[in-house]
Amino acid sequence: NTVKHVGPTIAHVTVQYEDAWLEVVVTDEGRSPGARPRVDASSNGGQGLIGMRERVSMLGGEFDAGPTDAGFEVRARFPLLGTAEAR
Repeated sequence: NTVKHVGPTIAHVTVQYEDAWLEVVVTDEGRSPGARPRVDASSNGGQGLIGMRERVSMLGGEFDAGPTDAGFEVRARFPLLGTAEAR
């Protein structure tokens, strides 16, 4: 998705977990000057951020996405089953 929406860039993926949560964060460094997206993002029929938010919510998680100072960030946090805080 980063390449599709931003074009050539650097993306960072961080996965962290605690006793009750698993968190996945994907950030990119924004579009390089003069770079263009490789695919027309508006014509792929995907669900995008709305679909991601719905899927995370169905699993009882938290979702946030938006621009940063340098690019864009998507953050999803999921409760781990079997923990007192996730029940």
